Amino acid sequence: MDTSNPTLPPQDVPVTVRWLNPIGCPTFDAPIADLLHSIKQPSTQVEVVSFDMQPSPTHLEYRAYEAMTYGRTVRIARDCAQQNIDALVIGCFYDPALEDAREISGSCLVVAPCQASLQIADQLANRYSIIVGRDKWMAQMRERVRGYGAADRLASMRALGMGVDEFQKDPARTRRRIIEQAFLAVEEDGAEAIILGCTIEFGFFEQVQREVGVPVIDPVVAAFKMAEAMAAMKQRFGWAPSRVGSCEPPPETEIDAFGLFQGPVPIGNRVKA
Repeated sequence: MDTSNPTLPPQDVPVTVRWLNPIGCPTFDAPIADLLHSIKQPSTQVEVVSFDMQPSPTHLEYRAYEAMTYGRTVRIARDCAQQNIDALVIGCFYDPALEDAREISGSCLVVAPCQASLQIADQLANRYSIIVGRDKWMAQMRERVRGYGAADRLASMRALGMGVDEFQKDPARTRRRIIEQAFLAVEEDGAEAIILGCTIEFGFFEQVQREVGVPVIDPVVAAFKMAEAMAAMKQRFGWAPSRVGSCEPPPETEIDAFGLFQGPVPIGNRVKA
């Protein structure tokens, strides 16, 4: 087996991870960077970025807002390939432009919170519920869950009656609402684990988990730790993204001929974690 350094345990393989907050507002860049710093391996290099998008929505609760971000997300994935970044996390639970970003990311792994959270939940429980902000989100999130082949494990989705911008304004209220809905999901819907269905629901899972008594998955933690672990496996075992068949990227000659991906990378704010 060819490994980069077989004497190092996997957790000590140096890797680089970029976390993308896919909006043009830096509001949560520093708080998420602080969280990632607290959970990363010592040798992992992390940066949190957001778009140079002005004007910009402060959330992606609507498909129209989400669609506005796709081009910038693809550009940033392309930049990750050129900068030899090991893994990119698209920091929204809708997993916006995930497949598009993966196609253009070169050897950079692209991870997203919904898929990562579902994959971790599959290892912990047979049925799980997702706690979302508003009823509006459920149809689109069900599409994602179904697309990932996890619909038969979904016990329910429950809404907090709160928008993204409310989650961190009154943490005590948000935590209380999550605990209430998580209890109902377990007691009435048969959930054996809970997934928090928004990256801005960060910082609540530990207390909710203690109160409710089942695994509670924070999508920020789930996506980042999966990206970090996969990046380490890429470094040690060569498990980089496939680039054949359906994973074939656009040819570089065609990209050049079309004049694509010119100009500066659309990063408006950058924080080291």
